[in-house]
Amino acid sequence: MNSAANPDPFDLDFDADDEFTSSPRASDPFADFPPARAPEAPEVPLRPVMRDFDGGDPLSDDLHQPEPPSRLPNAVHEMIAGAEAAFGESSLPRITIHIFCEQAETAELSERAAQDRRMERAVVVTRMGGLASALQIYQNQPTPSLVVVESRDPAPQLLAQLDALAEVCDPGTKVVLVGSANDIALYRELMRRGVSEYLVPPFNALQLVRTVTSLYADPSAPFVGRQIAFCGAKGGAGASTIAHNVAYSITERLQTGAVLVDLDLPFGTAGLDFNQDPLQGVADALSQPDRLDPVLMDRMMARCTERLSLFAAPANLDTDYDIASEAFDEVTQKIRGAAPFVVLDLPHMWTAWTRKILLTSDDLVIVATPDLASLRNAKNMVDLVRRARPNDAPPRLVLNQVGVPGRPEIPVKDFGEALGLTPSLALPWDPKLFGQAANNGQMLAEVSARAKASEGLDDLAQQIARRDPPPTQKSSLFSGLFKKK
Repeated sequence: MNSAANPDPFDLDFDADDEFTSSPRASDPFADFPPARAPEAPEVPLRPVMRDFDGGDPLSDDLHQPEPPSRLPNAVHEMIAGAEAAFGESSLPRITIHIFCEQAETAELSERAAQDRRMERAVVVTRMGGLASALQIYQNQPTPSLVVVESRDPAPQLLAQLDALAEVCDPGTKVVLVGSANDIALYRELMRRGVSEYLVPPFNALQLVRTVTSLYADPSAPFVGRQIAFCGAKGGAGASTIAHNVAYSITERLQTGAVLVDLDLPFGTAGLDFNQDPLQGVADALSQPDRLDPVLMDRMMARCTERLSLFAAPANLDTDYDIASEAFDEVTQKIRGAAPFVVLDLPHMWTAWTRKILLTSDDLVIVATPDLASLRNAKNMVDLVRRARPNDAPPRLVLNQVGVPGRPEIPVKDFGEALGLTPSLALPWDPKLFGQAANNGQMLAEVSARAKASEGLDDLAQQIARRDPPPTQKSSLFSGLFKKK
């Protein structure tokens, strides 16, 4: 924002039998999760313009506190809707943000947004008083990198105050306005005057976070894929098998690129499951993370299918694998630029780097078995994630090995109610299918594509990727006559 002298611009009523239950896509708690906004072109800073004025997708409700269904889509939000949610989240640089609120609800929402993981590097100061207070304060002090002001005044008065604010703003300051008028004409006028973004209630904390982060997204920055972490509530829950099959389904059924990363360095099974024995893998990348570039990364990854690449674990005990947490962070960030989806197979261990990956991944899938130990561990993980990620969707829960003959189990419905989650998938006990796939180095869909477990994992992959499989082309009656022999 420049002065005139320097113009610039997520029903716990979950019923399941002991064989198989897959939540229908229509009840997917993530289906209405607001999509990530695409990076936009750099905004023109706000500048005063003396002129008379005559007066995305709809925002999703907060997952834990849903808004009343009577609220209608917002025309302005339609205009600024984000891109498809298959892409990773961006975070803010180290900047200072001042938020001036008129309503207590906006101030509370701003405080929630300030605690978001994407804004951990920013300093956020929230004050009451709205646009008028901002005008008074900035008469005597410099403006920060970003100013968010709320005003419920009519358009002519609002525009006059914005012109006055432009006179006291330092060069480079961006302005986001929270207003009350759902008016496209006003939105266009605000954009013409250099306002970086205009928000009209109802919106939630995540929408505010994504609005702010999009202002500082670098269009020239490397592509960032969506990171999905799979973690078992206890050892032997089958998280690795689920992760490998979901990654396979994303690439083969949904026909999009993905990278599978096996982070269980001493005991990883991804190489076995895909019948691969690469000479290099993720351990080599972790040993020298600073040297990892796209060319070296491509050499280290094994090609499982046309669209699926594998960063395999060495799976030997010759090394202690004493690797710094920063190396895991650096390598996973670089891998995110290699494909639209990055599936992380996490080991059942608790370290600084596993904790950070759990909290910073775009999606988290917890795989549990219907027993007490899994229930306790899964609850601890869900509670941790909910505290640390208040504006994100809760973790997805997959119950595996349901219906083992003779074994007492916690019912699927009771398991979900104890966690406050509706399980996304309940997989039946099917040792023949899973055993045959593991021993042959195949995925479940390769052994039996019409098995209930295969279909359930395809549905889970579709929920995670938030996209539908491409339509299948129907072959005509005479197509076989024209095939080349």
